Amino acid sequence: MAEQLAPERRRERRMTMTQTPATTTTAAQAQHFADSFGRLVDNVDQAVLGKEHVVRLALTCLFSGGHLLLEDFPGTGKTSLARALAATVRASHSRIQFTPDLLPSDVTGVTIFDQEKREFVFHGGPIFSSVVLADEINRASPKTQSALLEVMEEGRVTVDGVPHDVPQPFIVLATQNPIEQAGTYRLPEAQLDRFLMRTSLGYPDQRATIEILAGSAIRDRTAALAPVVDGHEVLQLAQLAANVYVDGAVLEYVAHIAEATRVAPEVALGVSVRGALSLVRCAKTWAASRGRHYVIPDDVKELAEPVLAHRMVLDAEAEFEGGTTMGSLQKILGEIAPPAQRSES
Repeated sequence: MAEQLAPERRRERRMTMTQTPATTTTAAQAQHFADSFGRLVDNVDQAVLGKEHVVRLALTCLFSGGHLLLEDFPGTGKTSLARALAATVRASHSRIQFTPDLLPSDVTGVTIFDQEKREFVFHGGPIFSSVVLADEINRASPKTQSALLEVMEEGRVTVDGVPHDVPQPFIVLATQNPIEQAGTYRLPEAQLDRFLMRTSLGYPDQRATIEILAGSAIRDRTAALAPVVDGHEVLQLAQLAANVYVDGAVLEYVAHIAEATRVAPEVALGVSVRGALSLVRCAKTWAASRGRHYVIPDDVKELAEPVLAHRMVLDAEAEFEGGTTMGSLQKILGEIAPPAQRSES
């Protein structure tokens, strides 16, 4: 019977079958995820006022097993968001202040000869925490930045040929100032691709600003936050998000978006397969955070900019004329029609 199906029909059927895990998240489990997600958002919101959407993006990174790059002006709360997220999860956390003289071993750790044991012993660096705040990451040299490539992709660090796993869950929250360029090193495309999302906080609205000013006596709002979940609960919730159903038609929609970025005339470097996979993973978590056990096209459209824009590179002419990757991506999203119905299974 399968042999008699048209090639397009067989392809859609394979796509749907590959996206149906043995245990798909149920509606009740999705609602449980949404309730837990909401409690986390409310907790972080106590420290980062008026930025619920960005907080949701940060938590989506956490439950999708990815990392977040916060790029914004000084004083907008980038570090506060990272610290608030670390305080909300009962797990180990550390802060690395990136500077031009920071060495890779200052991040990953070193192997030192123990005189008493008469053997070499590995001493892990600050990267061996569940929540790692990499403050002003673009101030470190490219050599130090490259020390993060392996750990951000594979969750382990190799020192002297010996791999060392980092704790799970694991998330790197990196910040950088896009305005001040003196003494900074631009992140290479290979490293940008390791970040699941890039977003910015922006300045708070008037209401949130007044509330912040009224509480000027509170120097650190994150200090009063109590943990809401522990690391084990995060891993359990992440598994529920990973098992959210994605229809074949939605997968085809994501593939069309990725392909369109590669052939767009103003784009020199389009979205890789890793980027398309990242969008699917985030869409699953986003759907679960809304209490749904399935992904809809609007989830993809809502997350396309923070997940894909930083993975694209414009050609020199388009950049000179004032074009942006976000503008190019919005144009592509407007040209590709989202699926109106599910693919046949």
